[in-house]
Amino acid sequence: MSETLTPQQVLALPLHPRNDSGATTVCGYLVKLLAQCWSDGENFNGKRPFGNSDWESDLLLPLVQAGQIEGVIEESDAWGPSLDEIEWDEERKGMHIIAEAIQALGRSC
Repeated sequence: MSETLTPQQVLALPLHPRNDSGATTVCGYLVKLLAQCWSDGENFNGKRPFGNSDWESDLLLPLVQAGQIEGVIEESDAWGPSLDEIEWDEERKGMHIIAEAIQALGRSC
């Protein structure tokens, strides 16, 4: 594992360009997710906010790439890297790291 990143460093992690939100960073993704929720209102689909049911992987992949959680990345020439496999404990750890980053984002307001 790499050195633990601060929530602000997590927010700045780059995303793969082919993520469903079109955002370039974890922070940008979270902002677009909130904007989508606001725009859709009661029709917001938490299972597929950007049309893909595996949207959490867009945020967990950069955590694996940054060494913050363990997982298996599949490299594909056509689509770029994707999260192929992650253990439940590592996924929960990743969700906690993202939750801390969301709290940090909220403190910046």
